[in-house]
Amino acid sequence: MDFASLIGIISGISLIISAIFLSSDINNFMNTPGIMIVLGGTTAATLLTFPFRDVFSSFKAAFFVFRQEKQNPNESISMMLKLSTISRRKGLLALSGVKTASPFLKRACNLIADSASEEMIRNTLRNEIEAMKIRHFIIQDIFKKMAIYAPAFGMLGTLIGLIQMLSDLEDPANIGPAMAIALLTTFYGSLLANMLFLPIAGKLRSRTLVEVLNLEIIFEGAISIVNNNNPLAVYERLSSFIPANNRQSLSPIKGK
Repeated sequence: MDFASLIGIISGISLIISAIFLSSDINNFMNTPGIMIVLGGTTAATLLTFPFRDVFSSFKAAFFVFRQEKQNPNESISMMLKLSTISRRKGLLALSGVKTASPFLKRACNLIADSASEEMIRNTLRNEIEAMKIRHFIIQDIFKKMAIYAPAFGMLGTLIGLIQMLSDLEDPANIGPAMAIALLTTFYGSLLANMLFLPIAGKLRSRTLVEVLNLEIIFEGAISIVNNNNPLAVYERLSSFIPANNRQSLSPIKGK
């Protein structure tokens, strides 16, 4: 579990609820029609904008992103150094037997083992990285669009409430409560956009950047193995992806 995300969600919701309890009754912030307008409208607009498969995949991706920890780029460097050592000792063909949970790394190993040309390896792996970026961009864009739709439908709900209020001004005592109910939809839309949809989009983007970094390390590592199997040369090439103060020295990596 990503503890930063968990702490952010819990602290944010707790502070908002605490502020509501300290200032007024929580029941004053509950309005079923307003929730229906904001959630229903946001869902409908999102499904009109994107295919259902992409919307479903976006929520699935968000679940796994918040559940799983980020992969450390040093681990990717360590893996590529191990592959370099294996190929140096047993030959490039030995990489075909490498077992890994990463489809990208497995494909890189198979291409190297099949004696594919450097150009083919570059083109194939680069296409994989670009395709992954596009998939992740679509998922991020879904949550960004939802962050736009939610406040818009919140304002729409407020306008509906104001129209209903202005159509019945016979009892001035009802104007205040009616106005509060009308404004609740704007509150719901703003809360969903800024507390849920935008943070999720930001988290997905940060995870994409980390994943791209790891794929780039594997990409450059594969090219280095094809061109030069010297682990020191591979390490020097790959370590440039990581800030100097976060780099792991070569000795501990070779010792793993």
